[in-house]
Amino acid sequence: MPIGETLARVDADLAAGRVPLARQRLRGLVASFPHDLTLRRRLAEVYRLYGDAAEAGRWMYLEEDRDADETAAFEERYGSPAWRMKALVWRGPETLAATAFAASRLAALRAACAEELGHPVDWHDPAFYRDGLEKRYEAAPWTLSDVLTGTGCLVAALAFAAVWVYGLVALFR
Repeated sequence: MPIGETLARVDADLAAGRVPLARQRLRGLVASFPHDLTLRRRLAEVYRLYGDAAEAGRWMYLEEDRDADETAAFEERYGSPAWRMKALVWRGPETLAATAFAASRLAALRAACAEELGHPVDWHDPAFYRDGLEKRYEAAPWTLSDVLTGTGCLVAALAFAAVWVYGLVALFR
């Protein structure tokens, strides 16, 4: 479907109060056209309807007139440069950015991510920074609470299965 037709559907969805559908359509457009800053701006406007400052900041991150509070919320939610790179859904070199400001923001984020991970990263291949995320943010070891919760769930599931089997056997007696 052409981008203009999809945007017309987004407008119709918003006018009809179907905000989740409009958001879904815009997310698809941003994934298909990651370099189009106007699509990112529209998606930020939809997230403002939800009151989600972090997501609005995410999609306005490359804009010069972005809201500082939204940007701070985005940076707090996506705590490391690698997570922010992943969240921006950008593909290709910074030179594809529509504005010099966006290109400089992308370059600064890539440099910060490379510094954090200790090796060069590239927008072309998300594996460059996703591998570093997996190594850096490994799961914490299990606590006693985790073990007790898991054991309780297992006992509950076994009890449910026992009652079900008992009922099934009683049905055929």
